[in-house]
Amino acid sequence: MRKASTAEKIAVAAGKLLERGGAEAVTMRGVAGAVGITPMALYRHYADREGLLNALADGGFGDFARRLESVATPADPERRLTVILDAFLDFGLDRPRLFELMFLRRREGARQFPGDFRMGKSPTAKFSAAALEAGMKKGVFREDDVWEITFETGALVQGLVMLFVGGRVGTTREEFRALCHRAFRRYMHGIRR
Repeated sequence: MRKASTAEKIAVAAGKLLERGGAEAVTMRGVAGAVGITPMALYRHYADREGLLNALADGGFGDFARRLESVATPADPERRLTVILDAFLDFGLDRPRLFELMFLRRREGARQFPGDFRMGKSPTAKFSAAALEAGMKKGVFREDDVWEITFETGALVQGLVMLFVGGRVGTTREEFRALCHRAFRRYMHGIRR
């Protein structure tokens, strides 16, 4: 069995602190203590706390992209988008603090709409964009701006997840998922041909 590197230990410790207490709980001193190194040793890996938080967020996008790559992709574009929706919901509900860091916290270098999306720099949005583009080519969806629709549907689901995680939705997790599916279908039917 391979021994984890210091960098891997830092990422695991920071991730645990994040999930327990949010971004505020991720301090250089706290992470160093959890790993068993000095805070100064931590600075060999990350220039500052913001760099560490950026690494956590980027790692989250990488994890989410790998999750999306591993799900079955139905040929039907709307069904494909629904599979992506479910993966998004699973990720956001299973890892709410990381989700919040990835999508809601201001951070240097975070990808921005529209430029970064149109240039293909979003490791996760490309999956929805590809499904939407396929649907437009098949005539399922009317021709429109793929990246704007990708952004809008992402914002819809992100907002719903954050309301649920924030305790503003009084349903069970499965009832919430059903609500998200209904909202998503209403949006998809609005862009149908």
